[in-house]
Amino acid sequence: MSRTASCACGALLIECTGDPVRVSVCHCLDCQRRSGAPFAAQARFPEDAVTVTGTPRQWRRVGSSGSAAVHHFCVTCGTTLFYVLERQADLIAVAVGCFADPHFPAPGYSVYENRRHPWIAIAGEGIVHD
Repeated sequence: MSRTASCACGALLIECTGDPVRVSVCHCLDCQRRSGAPFAAQARFPEDAVTVTGTPRQWRRVGSSGSAAVHHFCVTCGTTLFYVLERQADLIAVAVGCFADPHFPAPGYSVYENRRHPWIAIAGEGIVHD
């Protein structure tokens, strides 16, 4: 199986083969700022299952946990399409919304829930809440 995610203008694409190894939502303040939403949803794929088309701009951020992530975004429209956690450099985290697929697999994890907006509920069977 192959899935393609793109930025808003289509200049930056990422093709992912196979199933994601993890789908999660994150409520941390850094992800809220990155996504412009009250939480961010991402799917992680092994680096060797990902092909990027286009030239992203990069920005390195050190989060509140002390870990760093390198964010890759479109220079034209500004969409952050994917990021790489430096401590997990073999995985590429792709913004789920960039797949524009309402049938994308549901998250298995909801993290930083202590920062979750009280009107948000991540529901479903088997979701790990942290």
